[in-house]
Amino acid sequence: MTLRSICVFCGASPGAHPIYRQAAEALGRHLAEQGVRVIYGGGAVGLMGVVADAAMAAGGEVVGIIPQSLERAEIGHTGLTRLEVVDTMHTRKARMAELSDAFIALPGGLGTLEELFEVWTWGQLGYHSKPLGLLDVNGFYAKLGDFLDHLVQERFVRAEHRGMLQLSETPDDLLHKLRHWQPSVAPKWVDRQPE
Repeated sequence: MTLRSICVFCGASPGAHPIYRQAAEALGRHLAEQGVRVIYGGGAVGLMGVVADAAMAAGGEVVGIIPQSLERAEIGHTGLTRLEVVDTMHTRKARMAELSDAFIALPGGLGTLEELFEVWTWGQLGYHSKPLGLLDVNGFYAKLGDFLDHLVQERFVRAEHRGMLQLSETPDDLLHKLRHWQPSVAPKWVDRQPE
């Protein structure tokens, strides 16, 4: 699969440990070196700003999408290839998805998780067939992985849909997995039996 543009979801905070910043820098730089355009939330703060700055410094192309209501709070990044200011969060997410061939989540908070789960749900429902991945920095997503496995065991999520989310500790390995991912053809529902 050819990946020309990847949407990166990540925190507007730098997190508690320097390793998160280092991982964001490594991802931004790696995407630029691979000729992959970065699509992200448009902020200049936290890991968002780190990814964008690293990609730009490595000669990459970076497109930020930010709603008017967050342009001041997340300090809209003025040093990008392009910054699009949109009217709502819904428009932001739809535009990021439209411009992207795949999605990667770095560590982040509720917004990062919400964005990841929304595009994952869209894929599960067949609205797109784009790969998703987690950059598992220092075991950040290990407990989430355990919980997702629990959802499968409890028959709320099909194993095929769980498998839609790739996980890796390095940008290079994660990009390899995303490029070789095959979409699931399983229907969304685990059981369709009456209660």
